[in-house]
Amino acid sequence: MRTELVSEPGDRERPNEDFASVGLPAAGQGGSLVVLDGVTPPRDGTGCLHSVPWYTARLGGALTELTVSLPDIPLVEALSLAIARTASAHSETCDLSHPRTPQATVVTVRWTAEQVEYLVLSDSALLLQAPDGLVTPVLDDRLDRLPRTSLTSDALADATVRNKEGGFFTAAADPTVAARAVTGTVPRSEVRALAALTDGATRWTEKFREGDWTALFTYVRKNGPQALIDQVRTLEHADAQERTYLRRGKTHDDATVVYVEP
Repeated sequence: MRTELVSEPGDRERPNEDFASVGLPAAGQGGSLVVLDGVTPPRDGTGCLHSVPWYTARLGGALTELTVSLPDIPLVEALSLAIARTASAHSETCDLSHPRTPQATVVTVRWTAEQVEYLVLSDSALLLQAPDGLVTPVLDDRLDRLPRTSLTSDALADATVRNKEGGFFTAAADPTVAARAVTGTVPRSEVRALAALTDGATRWTEKFREGDWTALFTYVRKNGPQALIDQVRTLEHADAQERTYLRRGKTHDDATVVYVEP
C-alpha cells in the first residue's frame, strides 16, 4: 500500500486549520483516512474559547480513532459520534449554538479487502480512480449551488445559509449533521487509488482551471501531493495582484492532500 500525506498552512505566521490522518488497523487488511478543513472564523468571533485548530484536532482525532476501532459502524455514525464527543469537550465553556462555532468540512474514507466506504461533507473533495484510469469526483456541491446573493464577500457564507435547510452543512456541534453528508460504498476491486483534498489544494482545478479532476489526480499520482501544493502556491503568487481567479478570496489557503493506493 502507498500513502502520501501533505498539509501546508496558507500563512506561515498562522496555525494550519486543516487536519489529516491515515489510520491502519493493527490486524487485518484495510485502513482509513480523515481530512478536515477548518472554517476560518470571522473577526467578531465564534462564541468559543477554543481555536479552529483545537477543534479540528479534536474532531479529527476522534474520527480517526472511531473509523479504526469500530470498523462495523457506518461512517455517518462514526462522524456523528465524533462530533458529539468533541462538543462535549467544550459545551460547558462555550456557546455551541453560535452559528460560527468552530467547524470544519469533512472527507473520510475506510477501505477493506472487499469495499471502499466514503463520506464527504461540504467543499473538500474526494477523487476515486478505477483500474481503467477513470477518475470519479465525490463532491458535496451545496455551497456552490447557493445564489451569490446568499453569500458574504469575506467568509462566503453567513448565518442564514450555514447549517440550515436549503443552505449547506459543516461539522460543528450538532451530531445530526452527519446524516447530511454525501456517502457511498464501492467494491474494493473498482478502486485503484484515491485522493482527498481540501479546497486550498483543489484550487488547481476549481479556481485556476489548470485541468479537470482527472488531470489533477494524474498530477498527484505522478508528482506527489507536495508538487501539487507547490504549483498552487506558484499560481496564487502570480494572481496576488490581478485577482483574476481568486477574486476577493484569500491569496493563500491551507492546503492538504492525502493520496492512497489501498
